[in-house]
Amino acid sequence: MNYYKVLGVEKNASQDEIKKAFRKLAHKYHPDKKGGDEKKFKEINEAYQVLSDINKRKQYDQFGSSFNQGAPGGGAGFSGFSGFEGFSNGFHNVNQEDFEFDLGDIFSDFFGGGRAKRAKRGRDIEVDIEIDFIDMMTGIEKTIRLSRNVVCPRCSGSGAEPGARMIICPVCNGRGKIEQIKNTIFGSIRTQSVCPRCKGEGKIPEKKCTQCKGVGVIKDIEEIKVKIPAGINNNETIKISGKGEAIKGGLAGDCYVNIHIRPNIKFKRVDYNLETTKQIKLSQAILGDKIEIETPLERVRMKIPSGTQSGREFILRGKGIPYLRGFGKGNLIVKIIVKIPDKLTFKQKRLIKEIREEGL
Repeated sequence: MNYYKVLGVEKNASQDEIKKAFRKLAHKYHPDKKGGDEKKFKEINEAYQVLSDINKRKQYDQFGSSFNQGAPGGGAGFSGFSGFEGFSNGFHNVNQEDFEFDLGDIFSDFFGGGRAKRAKRGRDIEVDIEIDFIDMMTGIEKTIRLSRNVVCPRCSGSGAEPGARMIICPVCNGRGKIEQIKNTIFGSIRTQSVCPRCKGEGKIPEKKCTQCKGVGVIKDIEEIKVKIPAGINNNETIKISGKGEAIKGGLAGDCYVNIHIRPNIKFKRVDYNLETTKQIKLSQAILGDKIEIETPLERVRMKIPSGTQSGREFILRGKGIPYLRGFGKGNLIVKIIVKIPDKLTFKQKRLIKEIREEGL
């Protein structure tokens, strides 16, 4: 799926253009509107979830919709009506769970129709990993330790003590929300918010779980393995779905692993090629020779033809960085530096003079 075509924007579109395009299409195809198209709306939402996020958009531009690790089919997926994220940027002190619920109510009323409740989702986690240059060349599997909320093993996330019944919430009478009438300059407005007792579920445990105290999640340390593919770029991000913070009654967030590659003093990366320099003697440059070249993974022999000038570059094909998506490798570009000796022996000076006399 081409997310840019789905939203009808160019690949170099600004974030504001992407947001405007999404709002226009979401309003047109929302399934609660007459003539809406649920399938089309899901595609629009999926495209916006990726292109509206700078990091996800960068990954998508490079790898397409398959850049996610652990997410079948790639892409952000459809998780309810969630495209108007810009409205929530200033509400950092509002409980995220409550705010998302209310936002779904507001926009379902705006589009006219039944309430489309947005699925609750735990927070994402971001971690950093540093790897060696050689690890980038070969690929590596790393184990990281995450301190995060996980589903409570005692109650399986229900918040209820095993064997205890779930009862109707006495605050919202099982509706999961409470209504209020607010007087504004535009008149009286009826608002809805998540029930503070049951957190929108409509039911509460008759007896809370003794391990998580009814929260449904507990803090734990988990070791997970991250496969870092060969050829990955510095500061690239790998997404591991479902390894973010767990949340009661919702989906766990994702874990984003930022990869940092230690630089190598011998090799410079340029796309999938490597650049290096090699010093040779004056005699080797004049007469030619076969010299040994060090690559990141091995040593190879390279022919220096007679009359090689300082600064000349030779290409060793297939000795560069593995292509991240696909087969083969880039090249190793070797720049020759002819070393001129600082001091000469009497014999060397005499020979050079003889050469000069020959017109060389």
